Amino acid sequence: MGDRLKIGITCYPSLGGSGVVATELGKLLAEKGHQVHFITNSIPFRLGKFQKNIFYHEVEVNDYYVFRYPPYDLSLASKMAQVAQMQQLDVLHVHYAVPHAVCAFLAKQMVGDHLKVVTTLHGTDITVLAQDESLSDIIRLGINKSDAVTAVSDDLRKETRSLLSIDKPIDLTYNFVDKRVYYPRDVSGQRPDFATPNERILMHISNFRPVKRVSDVIDVFAKVAKAMPAKLLLVGEGPDLPKVQCKIKELGLQDRVVFLGKQDDVAQVISLADILLLPSEKESFGLVALEAMACGVPTVGSTAGGIPELVTHGETGFLAPVGDTELMGQYCITMLSNPSLYERFKQACLDRARFQFCNDLITHEYEKIYYRVLGKEIPLESVVCE
Repeated sequence: MGDRLKIGITCYPSLGGSGVVATELGKLLAEKGHQVHFITNSIPFRLGKFQKNIFYHEVEVNDYYVFRYPPYDLSLASKMAQVAQMQQLDVLHVHYAVPHAVCAFLAKQMVGDHLKVVTTLHGTDITVLAQDESLSDIIRLGINKSDAVTAVSDDLRKETRSLLSIDKPIDLTYNFVDKRVYYPRDVSGQRPDFATPNERILMHISNFRPVKRVSDVIDVFAKVAKAMPAKLLLVGEGPDLPKVQCKIKELGLQDRVVFLGKQDDVAQVISLADILLLPSEKESFGLVALEAMACGVPTVGSTAGGIPELVTHGETGFLAPVGDTELMGQYCITMLSNPSLYERFKQACLDRARFQFCNDLITHEYEKIYYRVLGKEIPLESVVCE
């Protein structure tokens, strides 16, 4: 492939799509021989055990008594510069515009122009924070000062340009799943713990924030449960969880809904489901729908944001306008009542995940961006997803 690179990666290390994608990308780059340095305030939760070519550098915040608020941004920028100099990094790849892109810009000012900055926009850094006038200027600065900017959906690219009046090119680089991890698991031993053989399983996975519209999930399930034997598995926790529990009780669905809390082995859990429900109000990409797709599970959800770019309506799932739980419920019933139709959807999910969003393809796209900003004309091998 040519020269191996030294790449710094900064992301939010806790639960969340941006942290998951950043960590998985770093692991894949390390497998290909690049040296990857994670620069974060704690070890990313998906990083796991020791791996060759991966290094972790902890950002420690100075709690000097004159600081009312610990200056994390300055500590991060300083650590980025320190690691870049000591390890002779080629690229800083930051995930999420604030504060990471701005911190990377400061680090580059300290280190020199030979250090290149790639910023990946994941969603709420634009859809929520960029609408705050007190933050929009600094987000715009971080984006404009990056050597390359990528977005995880075309919808997010358009929204970024519109909200922030950004003229510079933004690369479309979709999220991905590792096909070695996400595939249909054998859950024949676990499924009887949650449903009888004649019951269908619907599932929702999220952080239970208002934007996820988990109340709509309950409405959709209530319609399905009237039409056929079914169970609903809810995975995750968050602020709307108490409200959801109350609604389930009001509708008398307690015996048909199971709360699984947070789960690490998402592929194993998703494989239990027949349908994933994703009725979000905003969703820049919808990583959980891709994880489900790779496990052969169709999605019924909303047309919000980047979801239509991921879920092909009528082929790998069904999509309805935000809030149209009646139509979403009918789509679920249609799919679950027709075994041959369901099998077509399942196979289409596996094919689309494998060929359009596979880890080899997307990692290759990021590599091309790194070499481009470094001005290196190094040919990369073509990638064929199998």
